[in-house]
Amino acid sequence: MSFQWRHCGAKYIDCKTDYTGQGVDQLAQLIHMIKTDPNSRRLVLCAWNVSQLSEMALPPCHVLCQFNVSSSKELSCLMYQRSCDLGLGVPFNIASYSLLTYMIAHVCNLTPGDFIYSMGDAHVYLNHVGPLNEQIEREPVPFPTLQIINKRNSIEEFTIDDFKLENYSPYGPIKMKMAV
Repeated sequence: MSFQWRHCGAKYIDCKTDYTGQGVDQLAQLIHMIKTDPNSRRLVLCAWNVSQLSEMALPPCHVLCQFNVSSSKELSCLMYQRSCDLGLGVPFNIASYSLLTYMIAHVCNLTPGDFIYSMGDAHVYLNHVGPLNEQIEREPVPFPTLQIINKRNSIEEFTIDDFKLENYSPYGPIKMKMAV
């Protein structure tokens, strides 16, 4: 998960440093607020830290998400992404934020709701045009369903064994190179 989500404001040194207790744990605060004040309009995670942008190898592409708890106890997520690689990044971001919404809903005893995606600069790299044309030609298949099969009380408790993906019938891979 994002350094900014778990340690916002802490000085980043390297990936081997233990940041326990440093900065603001936005994710923990978000989950606490969903449980204690689900109608809050401040259910936000933000990865955009202006004071550290010049130190980052790449500023965050998906910068902000806001959660909403409906009157029917559904948790929805609206995510804004400033830079959207339609070939490689966007499919991963859809899956990862949808999974995050499921996980947070689970630990807050809510039902997962909608994932709403707002894109800033959506783009296709030239070397992705051919592979994406191949993908467009494929007949869509029904979406799989995700089941969380073990009760977890905190987001840190999840393991891969807690998830079951049902009715997943993917096509074979289409290779695309990461643009830098």
